[in-house]
Amino acid sequence: MIILADIIGATIIFAIPLLLVALGGMFSERSGTINIALEGIMIIGALFSSLFLRSADKGGWGPGHPQLAMLGAMAIGAVAGMVFSLLLAVASVSLKADQTIGGTALNLFAPAFAIVLTWAIQGQGQTTINIPTWIKITRETLGLAPSSDPGFWDALLFKSSYLTTPIALLILALTVFVIYKTRFGLRLRACGEHPHAADSVGINVYRLRYIGVAISGFLAGIGGLAFTIAAGSGFQSTVAGYGFFALAVMIFGNWNPVRIFGAALFFALFRVIGSYSGSIPFLPTFSGIKYSQYIYQMLPYIVTMIVLVFTSGKSRAPKAEGIPYDKGSR
Repeated sequence: MIILADIIGATIIFAIPLLLVALGGMFSERSGTINIALEGIMIIGALFSSLFLRSADKGGWGPGHPQLAMLGAMAIGAVAGMVFSLLLAVASVSLKADQTIGGTALNLFAPAFAIVLTWAIQGQGQTTINIPTWIKITRETLGLAPSSDPGFWDALLFKSSYLTTPIALLILALTVFVIYKTRFGLRLRACGEHPHAADSVGINVYRLRYIGVAISGFLAGIGGLAFTIAAGSGFQSTVAGYGFFALAVMIFGNWNPVRIFGAALFFALFRVIGSYSGSIPFLPTFSGIKYSQYIYQMLPYIVTMIVLVFTSGKSRAPKAEGIPYDKGSR
């Protein structure tokens, strides 16, 4: 039962960055801008939030106020991601540059910048920014007495529980409300479907596309911190392709927030199976195959490709995504 709790808990914690970043990509694409730069934005968000937690740890105030420090780190990561994403907005919306090339350029820039800044702060060759362990939510954090015999629920709720999880679920609920129940959500969707029609009724398409990209950067910045926490090895100037993984989740979720949540859990489960394969008794061991330990680590990426092959044809992307808006054209 403890193994089951570990698998469920790990699935949730790995699904959170996928959920946040995919929701961010959805906001951008719903406004009509393809955000290939999610990978780079995650790196920038993780970089600055990790540096904030490092300073809180070294300053000595972090361990005394762990969840306040986590909120600060999430805010720092969100703002850093939003600012970085505006580079894509300027190139794609104002300058009408190719959105895919602009996003790719930012993806190449982000890890190099992260390494240079990390070396400048920590010393050359010291690439890893360690994440303090006190950020975890524990029984003591909630004012509960320590458990002498932790069982299923204890392992599920407190073994790998962080503030990013409830915040992400709150963001999911707010996203559903904003996209489908507000005037802003209707106008944002209109800019991604029929921007000229939206412009004809007085909607500022350029402004809403800027906002859509900025929201995607805000959420992807938090997602970068969430991935770093889930990985558990500190920030190492990479997010292991999770930005592109989130794009697959967004497409599989058909640009719908609730479906994106289900897709994030689905893909995270296979990511966790790859990590826990040695502890799951009913899985084949492939003992006669050389380097068999890597077979299950490939599983999430193989599943991603297979799912996209069978579902991408039925996906309905916003009609005007990826097309620079020109007010003078019809």
